[in-house]
Amino acid sequence: MGIGLYLGFGLAAVVSTLFAATAECVSVPATRKTCVFLMIGVGVLGGALFYMLPRKRPGAAKAAKLASAESEPLLKTPKVESPISSSNSASPSPSDLMEGRGITYDTDGSKYNGKPPEIDEDLHSRQLAVYGRETMRKLIKSNVFISGLSGLGAEIAKNLVLAGVKSVTLHDEDSVQLRDLSSNFFLSEDDVGKNRALASLPKLQELNHAVSVSSLTDLKLSTLSNFQAVVFTNISLEKAIKYDDYCRKHEPPIAFIKAEVRGLFGNIFCDFGPEFTVVDVDGEEPHMGIIAFISNDNPAIVSCVDDERLEFQDGDLVVFSEVEGMTELNDGKPRRVKNARPYSFTLEEDTTSFGRYEKGGIVTQVKQPKVLKFKPLRDALRDPGDFLLSDFSKFDRPQLLHLGFQALDKFRNNFGHFPAAGSSKDAEKLIALAVEINENIEDGGVAEIDTKLLHQFASGSGAILNPMAAMFGGIVGQEVVKACSGKFHPLYQFFYFDSVESLPVETLNPGEVEPQNCRYDDQICVFGHKLQKRLEDAKVFIVGSGALGCEFLKNLALMGVCCSSKGKLTITDDDIIEKSNLSRQFLFRDWNIGQAKSTVAASASTSINPSLHIEALTDRASPDTEDVFNDAFWDRLDVVINALDNVTARNYIDSRCLYFQKPLLESGTLGTKCNTQMVIPHLTENYGASRDPPEKQAPMCTLHSFPHNIDHCLTWARSEFDGLLEKTPNEVNSFLLNPSEYLSAMRNNTDPQIRARLECVVECLLKERCETFQDCVTWARLKFEDYFVNRVKQLTFTFPKDSISSSGTPFWSAPKRFPEPLQFSPSDPAHLRFIMAASILRAETFGIPIPDSFKSPSVLVDAVNKVVVPEFKPSQEANIMNDMNGFTLTSPSVDDGHVIDDLIGRLEKYAEKLPSGFRMNPIQFEKDDDTNYHMDLITALANLRARNYKIPEVDKLKAKFIAGRIIPAIATSTALATGLVCLELYKVLAGEHKREDYRNSFANLALPLFSMAEPVPPKVTKYRDMSWTVWDRWIINGDITLRELLQWLEEKHLHAYSVSCASSFIYNSLLPNHNERLDKKVVDLARDFAKVEVPPYRNHLDILVACEDDDGDDIDIPLISIVFSR
Repeated sequence: MGIGLYLGFGLAAVVSTLFAATAECVSVPATRKTCVFLMIGVGVLGGALFYMLPRKRPGAAKAAKLASAESEPLLKTPKVESPISSSNSASPSPSDLMEGRGITYDTDGSKYNGKPPEIDEDLHSRQLAVYGRETMRKLIKSNVFISGLSGLGAEIAKNLVLAGVKSVTLHDEDSVQLRDLSSNFFLSEDDVGKNRALASLPKLQELNHAVSVSSLTDLKLSTLSNFQAVVFTNISLEKAIKYDDYCRKHEPPIAFIKAEVRGLFGNIFCDFGPEFTVVDVDGEEPHMGIIAFISNDNPAIVSCVDDERLEFQDGDLVVFSEVEGMTELNDGKPRRVKNARPYSFTLEEDTTSFGRYEKGGIVTQVKQPKVLKFKPLRDALRDPGDFLLSDFSKFDRPQLLHLGFQALDKFRNNFGHFPAAGSSKDAEKLIALAVEINENIEDGGVAEIDTKLLHQFASGSGAILNPMAAMFGGIVGQEVVKACSGKFHPLYQFFYFDSVESLPVETLNPGEVEPQNCRYDDQICVFGHKLQKRLEDAKVFIVGSGALGCEFLKNLALMGVCCSSKGKLTITDDDIIEKSNLSRQFLFRDWNIGQAKSTVAASASTSINPSLHIEALTDRASPDTEDVFNDAFWDRLDVVINALDNVTARNYIDSRCLYFQKPLLESGTLGTKCNTQMVIPHLTENYGASRDPPEKQAPMCTLHSFPHNIDHCLTWARSEFDGLLEKTPNEVNSFLLNPSEYLSAMRNNTDPQIRARLECVVECLLKERCETFQDCVTWARLKFEDYFVNRVKQLTFTFPKDSISSSGTPFWSAPKRFPEPLQFSPSDPAHLRFIMAASILRAETFGIPIPDSFKSPSVLVDAVNKVVVPEFKPSQEANIMNDMNGFTLTSPSVDDGHVIDDLIGRLEKYAEKLPSGFRMNPIQFEKDDDTNYHMDLITALANLRARNYKIPEVDKLKAKFIAGRIIPAIATSTALATGLVCLELYKVLAGEHKREDYRNSFANLALPLFSMAEPVPPKVTKYRDMSWTVWDRWIINGDITLRELLQWLEEKHLHAYSVSCASSFIYNSLLPNHNERLDKKVVDLARDFAKVEVPPYRNHLDILVACEDDDGDDIDIPLISIVFSR
């Protein structure tokens, strides 16, 4: 699926103001006051959902011995609830023929020795789609230490416990204060005065009982040796240097991370040791290409088919396979790419003495590990190297903040406290310290210190803001994952960020930021009392309560949004909670499975802040529910926050916000990537202003007859699953419900698919009806023969290996792959997996019980051996349709009408003998239940078809990702996205901010990349002395006639030639009879001709008018609303 589908369309708002995508990184030494900025190809933005509340899971795993081949059941039993369990088996039993039965394999397919941890793939499927099994195995062996349980420490801990590390140890020497309740959602007023680590522990543990969570209050240096990664969020530089030195000298080195957020400013420092190996820099799948030709040259030129653009870059290493003729390249040796182009590249290889290229071949990128050498903190402070830049408008900012945070550390050491909010005196002291540090930099420091910025920094430095904690908690959490696994490129080494644009436009006086001894004091110290009041009185609509929705609810509850009697938060989601949600959506527990997401999330959020005024709805926001989300509902809103997972819903909400002129805060995630887009009335373009190109789809003929990758095989397998187990049973039931009515409708139907539909019913009820489980086994065995033997024989009979196409080229040229039929063998696990899954699901559709005897593999094999497989003879008349019908066998001499009559006649006779009450049980595909055999069948179908075409096979997990269209998701990118959005929420609710103050953003935590820019303004249309944008709507008051409408437009020199309402014309100047309508009310015309009735909750009618200007040129005008009184 294209990234745009999940991240949405809005990143054009960033792309249009940034630079073209590049895979290169630009770096300039920090001594020249410049910073590093990484940028990759940025797909467009939007949202994906899913997030959750703590669930209680058994911590102990059940061990199970696998029985002998004769007694071990092949049928599945549900997995134990713990996401980690063990297997005592040392070698596979016949029951291992079914995938996912509690056996964990290494990357080479061999079973681990001993008792390896097993990953609950149903629970962690979305995270596994990002990390893979190997990274997950490393995570569940990793022990992490977190010091400082302010909001930042709590967010880091949350993300790591959800990720499933082995253990998290909390450390904090401070007690809970009331102001902590605005950033640490584990705490309540009852915890005030308690140790912060001890108070946070119980609720943190609830997030995942498979992770051991403990705390300590007395930290000894030697204690750090128990961990693979340590994180400090509130220590002095002196202590940080001491801890970092210890971690570097430890063998193996311990990853050290220092992070802090101070008001609207934050920084991170990473030191993963003298040498740290990154095993996968970006986490992307290796790029591949299908070879069309290789020259005998020095250097050789490799051309690939134009099916898809190559993604290779100069310097990449690649390996070759399946090359015919020039077989010397199939030696597995990595070779370097030069002069990479969209469909070709030059190879650093002399092929003049190689064999001549004949055909075939796959070229695959070899991902190389990367070794990073980190500086210790004591050296990095003096020589920080390159900074990672997140905002080009703040090019010199990181160097200044590098000074500012050191000055703040000195201030705290000298005076024992943070600078007071609003205190110019304290700010001047901090600035003096910064100047002193700057003067002592040997190679020259910052040329000019921005004292205004440091004043802002000092004033809010004692505050921990929830959005900043959420944002940095996502980044730091991901850095810990990198440290523990080597997956993705670490942050190297300093990152500084600020959001001073979030401050109110008017300067705050000291009295405005004075603490009030309340839970919101940290926010008041930064933004003042007035903005805090606006937050509490806000009317907010959150659409979606999955991953993003849960994070937003938590953030808003901590910020105090909608927490007064005047405020109100409305959240809606029509989805229910599933098991796979529970690894990210932290407001849900396992006992909430099956309940409505919105109601559970709303209830959980009130436990974070009891003052939250929230209403949960279970309605999908769509045109069908505009009586629920009516005009009055939209009119009273201050802001809308999208937390959606599909583009259609996003576009609808965008259209509503556009119509009612409401700010829309948009965000989305896809694996390690996330985005935010601000849609502000009259300031920015709307979400739907930019679109992704349509996703490329394989032709049906490719899927049915000529697949050349596993995606094609899985798409075909999913289609076959739906056809056999859902569509055909549904069609049969339509017949069984009322046979005479059904057949009469078929007889009179001109649908070209009628014959196929009737054939399915006849085949299912007459030819292949199953009454016993043995019948189901027979059906499955014959399906195997049909799919993987007979169809291939027919295809290769029609198109032999030496066939020539009409253009004179070999028919079986790339990307086509010549298939070979399979030979069924009951000893082949893949063959038996197909038979077992297909038999069980076929029995389910017919309501046939599965005898206990068939739980034995030997009994199943005996049942298969009883099946008589008829001999197949290829047809001379068979046509392979190279069109949207794909692979079909047809007999061109037979008239469809006669066949349909014959089929109907056969069904009429069958209808007379119908068994009473018989119905089939259609099966709807469900990817997340590992016990239902759905993914077993799809995986078997796809892999056996891949085997026909010599395509690499995949395991069930990979098959689930592709066939189930699983959106990769992790907690860290969701936290980052929602934190960034909530920083923008301050601006929206404060008002008076210019477009330049807002930020759209794109981030990729894998690289890492942070890219922020101003939103794009809306397109302005100008005509005479008027101008308008997509945000404008022209309003005419009064129940006017059509003639009055046209005259109103004529006064603006606009000549209307058509008026439409909904999808119908109510006036067209080219139709003479329409002149009779001129003196009728527009509302009446809409009712009579467009069939539009204005609902009682609405007092206006919207119409579209097509106009010409004085020169006869078309001109697009805004939507017109005719407002009338009822």
